[in-house]
Amino acid sequence: MGIRAAGASFSPGPLALGRLALGSLILGALLLTQQRIRPTRRELWLLVLAGLLWFGVYNLALNEAERRVDAGTAAMLVLVAPIIVVALAAAFLKERATPNLLLGGAIAFAGVVAIGFASSTGSAPLIGVVLCLIAAAASAVGVVAEKPVLARMSALQVTWIAVTVGALMCLPYAPVLVRELGAAPTRDITWLVFLGVFPTSIAFTTWAYALARGNAGRVVMTAYLVPPVTILMSWAMLGEVPGTVAVLGGALCLVGVVTARKA
Repeated sequence: MGIRAAGASFSPGPLALGRLALGSLILGALLLTQQRIRPTRRELWLLVLAGLLWFGVYNLALNEAERRVDAGTAAMLVLVAPIIVVALAAAFLKERATPNLLLGGAIAFAGVVAIGFASSTGSAPLIGVVLCLIAAAASAVGVVAEKPVLARMSALQVTWIAVTVGALMCLPYAPVLVRELGAAPTRDITWLVFLGVFPTSIAFTTWAYALARGNAGRVVMTAYLVPPVTILMSWAMLGEVPGTVAVLGGALCLVGVVTARKA
């Protein structure tokens, strides 16, 4: 919702830079009050990988995709990411993919597909689909890269480094961002600030905190709670009454997450 709203005035690259730069400043200020750990060379490379893919490529691809496909299709495609995470975590983190995890993931993804079809406005262009899948793959690799570093470093420090790397990657868009900020209405600038504060600073830090304390495959399944929560928020705040298929899809997402979280 925030990306679409801010996207009325900001193109994909400047939008990514704006939210990441703001996130870096906020998290950096908070980090000044805490003890910091010097990352090893391996940890630094993993964080650079996470920053480039999860924060840089993911934001650029998703911002561009949101201009080409409807919200339902985008949500459905991007939420392929948890499935990729489970596979990568099994291969590189030696996490065991339990039957409940696999079953829960399948149920939850079926729910996402139902919501996606319920809210889809038509056929999505191929480039939009590809961009969504690129965003999903980039975020999945970022999660797996970030997980080992969280064993020694705080969620705040890890998120700040990764966000800063993503912001530096998007730095070439700075001149365009300055120009678009000058022309954007207050409403769209507010949405940009919202994206920098909440989804970037707060959400990614709390996500890293949870990831540090749980199995990557099981933690990432909570991403399937986003579609039903979005449906409820749209209903409460925007008066958008969900259809029967969307409600059933949301219920499937909840059942899938509960199933996946069982030992």
